[in-house]
Amino acid sequence: MPPVSRRDFLRRAAATGAGCALVGGAPAWAQHDGHGLPRDPAILSGGEIELRIAGQMLTVGGRPSHAIGINGSVPAPLIRLREGQDVVLRVINQLDEETSLHWHGLLVPSRFDGVPGISFPGIPARGTFEYRFPIRQAGTYWYHSHSGLQEQMGLYGPIVIDPAGADPVACDREHVVLLSDHGDLHGHAIFRKLKQQPGYFNYQKQTLAGQLRGRDQDAGERRRWGAMRMDPTDIADVTGAAYTYLVNGHGPRDQWSAAFRPGERVRLRFINASAMTTFDVRIPGLVMTVVQADGQAVRPVAVDEFQFGPAETYDVVVTPDTEGPFAIVGEAIDRSGMAVATLAARSGAVASAPPLRSRPLATMTDMGMGGMGDMGMGGMGDMAHHQHMAGMDMQMDMAMRDFANAPQVARGPGVQTISPMAADRSGDPGQGLAEAGHRVLTYRDLVALAPNPDVRAPSRALDIHLTGNMERYMWSFDGVKMSDAREPIPFVEGERVRVTLINDTMMGHPIHLHGHFFELVTGKGDHGPRKHTVLVQPGGRISFDLTADALGDWAFHCHMLYHMHAGMMRVVSVRPAGDWADG
Repeated sequence: MPPVSRRDFLRRAAATGAGCALVGGAPAWAQHDGHGLPRDPAILSGGEIELRIAGQMLTVGGRPSHAIGINGSVPAPLIRLREGQDVVLRVINQLDEETSLHWHGLLVPSRFDGVPGISFPGIPARGTFEYRFPIRQAGTYWYHSHSGLQEQMGLYGPIVIDPAGADPVACDREHVVLLSDHGDLHGHAIFRKLKQQPGYFNYQKQTLAGQLRGRDQDAGERRRWGAMRMDPTDIADVTGAAYTYLVNGHGPRDQWSAAFRPGERVRLRFINASAMTTFDVRIPGLVMTVVQADGQAVRPVAVDEFQFGPAETYDVVVTPDTEGPFAIVGEAIDRSGMAVATLAARSGAVASAPPLRSRPLATMTDMGMGGMGDMGMGGMGDMAHHQHMAGMDMQMDMAMRDFANAPQVARGPGVQTISPMAADRSGDPGQGLAEAGHRVLTYRDLVALAPNPDVRAPSRALDIHLTGNMERYMWSFDGVKMSDAREPIPFVEGERVRVTLINDTMMGHPIHLHGHFFELVTGKGDHGPRKHTVLVQPGGRISFDLTADALGDWAFHCHMLYHMHAGMMRVVSVRPAGDWADG
């Protein structure tokens, strides 16, 4: 059976009333952007879908670069399915190297999860593989390569799954807003530079001029951070110095645009498909009502901004009451650049991007010393300054302490520090947003729309430390990188486990568990938000309750591509109780 054409899909959608209203007779993903640029990728739907992976060129801001796409497009085509259907995805690899596709957030059998070396052997060069699985959920998801660093080259695309019944989100139209990062450098070249000099792409280091303007630390503080071999401007590994930030494959100069009519409820399906960028998302002039997180419905919460890490998704509803245009802004967490698109009622209208905000500096809280406060320097007298420095010295001593208090962490060159007072930061708006001056989403704001499917109390607890050494660009779980791990992390089928992630590093890590959803422990009882990826703030900790209900071996990793590549990944193995007893 050949793939369903766009025309056939639109006819079926109109007949069934699925999803939100269509834009001008076609979904936003298939619309011309109004500026003479090529059309966005077509929608693929139906029971059988063919995906051809091949190298191609991508032009961003007038500059061509090498990329990898699917069916001739970057991002890859939007796959639109329906909860309850079965799907066959026939993937044809036209590359001269192995590839794969992982269906991020979809609950599929492990053999079709798409991680070479864990759940299947990969798709060889010039080879073909068929993924077959039922669609067991609805919501916004995405797919990407899990081979080498291909994801960085554009091998990613969105997935929208319409619910089998009524959609709890009422809207008049919708748009997919897929954010990503793209650069001229090949992924291996980027990784090599990070290994040689971790701050290679950081063009926003502290200066004397910055100190005089009050933007940077004074000389004493800078010396103390230097003594720890840490840089408070080290917010992002790869920055706007190497990346252009994209919306649906378009850079800020190209400005992808989305249409609406004033007064309509417009659903925006945000996907962070970047390799290394945590984005701060806002639409100046519009309130966003968050209605889904990682594809799971939540009670509506109105915000002005949200931060999300690579691999997270949020669905929001906006109701513009004027023609606009409005700028859809995805600002890189280190303020080195932004992705910009236009939401407008008039064809050809282009929104002006707001200026970049001041880049944040890491604090003592980001070092895992939140219990001692961040002790700002502004307006201090001599005595206060002296006490501040004494407190700083004490904190430095703690940061350099013996690791004896964390015996489960393997000590070695890959572990630079252990957070002495890692705090629950689920109520924080995200690094750099504490002084935003408006409503910023936090994980504690999220409440599941329906009760969780499993409300049993956990039968055991598991702490996992997120560890690293920025000087050597080494990343790991519990001080053990993937290549050195001898055994998987074991779970018994059906057991309920409370997992606590403790971030011993000064960088946020979006941690993704394949094959499962988990409930964040944020005080919401049986309505804890269900997610597949959680952004663990620097020096922070967060807990989730997991029901190990999917048999097989599953990837568990940081979704910062180069952190995973460097070793921040493990295998989670879910087996019947008898298998572990026999093993």
